Amino acid sequence: MAGRLIDEDPHRAHEHALAASRRAGRIAVVRESVAITAYATGDYALALRELRTYRRISGNEDQIALMVDSERGVGRPDRAIEVGRAVDRNTLPVAVRVSLAIALSGARLDLGETERALAELDIPELDPDRAFEWSPALFAARAAVLEELGRDEEAAEWTRRADIAAEALDEAAGNGSDEEIYVEEIFDEEFVEATDAEGSDADEDPQAEADQDGDADEDDYSIAAEVEELLAAADAAADAQSSTTADDDEDQER
Repeated sequence: MAGRLIDEDPHRAHEHALAASRRAGRIAVVRESVAITAYATGDYALALRELRTYRRISGNEDQIALMVDSERGVGRPDRAIEVGRAVDRNTLPVAVRVSLAIALSGARLDLGETERALAELDIPELDPDRAFEWSPALFAARAAVLEELGRDEEAAEWTRRADIAAEALDEAAGNGSDEEIYVEEIFDEEFVEATDAEGSDADEDPQAEADQDGDADEDDYSIAAEVEELLAAADAAADAQSSTTADDDEDQER
């Protein structure tokens, strides 16, 4: 339920996640759900606490970008960078690694370190000619930093590229395709050379990235499904307990 509601009604989704937490608070996915919905409602302090608990229970770093953003949300960009830098990025799924780069770039902007914010986004996944799930957000983040630097022409190009990637992904989703999307429209030669000079060439296996992206989508669906199952199981247990209590009361009356 929380997974279905979070986009349209995050506060209600948070209430469902809290209900699950009261019944199954030692289960990692439940604490993760509380953290995500708390973040969606702007309660960054609660999101941080729940994310730490989730990481301790699960041993996973897959919500590290959300932790970094939550540190930013409570006004600690320095701490946000420390948290993000403490993780071995090579162990992270591609989508998580990209989200972390975007979050760290935002923390640099919070500190007024605009050039370093741009450097945080110079990652292999910054490929203007291919569109993955993370591409629109990554391109848009780069455009925002370039705009802060006064490089308006480049910012406009990356904004355009974000729009193209989003449209390509929407079209692919409508066609039911899970394949990697190649963007037919390319940058001007001068802009491509400038991008290469900044060190944004992609050198990873595109098929491996696409496979990992698909795994991340499956994980998102499994989280929502598991929370719903936990809620249903907790309700069933509560009903059974109430029935047992009622039977005991009848026996005592007799």
